[in-house]
Amino acid sequence: MQHKVLFVEDEIDLGNVVKQYLQLMDLEIDWHTTAEDAYLAFTKNKASYDLLMIDVQLPGADGFELAKKFYQLDSKKPFLFLTARNEKKDRLRGLELGADDYISKPFDIDELVLRIRNIIRRNKRSETTYKSATDLKIGDIILHKDLFKLSIRNFPGKGALTPREMELLEFLYKHRNSVLKREDILLQLWGENDYFLGRSLDVFISRLRKLLSASTKVKIENVYGVGFIFTVQD
Repeated sequence: MQHKVLFVEDEIDLGNVVKQYLQLMDLEIDWHTTAEDAYLAFTKNKASYDLLMIDVQLPGADGFELAKKFYQLDSKKPFLFLTARNEKKDRLRGLELGADDYISKPFDIDELVLRIRNIIRRNKRSETTYKSATDLKIGDIILHKDLFKLSIRNFPGKGALTPREMELLEFLYKHRNSVLKREDILLQLWGENDYFLGRSLDVFISRLRKLLSASTKVKIENVYGVGFIFTVQD
């Protein structure tokens, strides 16, 4: 099945090259040069897209803000940023928004294809895993796997999870009450141990901690220089 990518890039020459090459790699590309056009296309048929590829610097718009709008419409849709801005604060901001990758220009087009395919494959695997899944009780929290949400006993509301956060939380639960090395989490869960995934892991852990802050039986503890312990009290 051909996968479809919503591509937002205002540089015409770069956009043409990327679109044509990705099409040769059997990807369907819906390319837009403005945030407004891309957002409109997404609202009309968001289910058709397998990945969102967003330039950070767009005319009259901010790619980060556009990603927020996409996320509000569909929190499970994976996205990555393409940008000429390579400052640490920008990379961290992209991670905090839930980006699956952050690729600096100029980039190797074959590496871009590989990263796109990896993201789509991981996301499809998550969808398949959790589509008919049942709730999982962990201490005083309930993981609603089919909804990508968690709730805490005696605490109102449900916290939304991204597919990667869901994967991570379940992985931590399977290895609860034992030390997990960072590199083991990255390799066993996502098959890679690179800088971006390492920083992504830190962001995911931080988000999960915030969601779990109201729990009295579940917490994620740091093991300095090693990794984490997912502590669950029965």
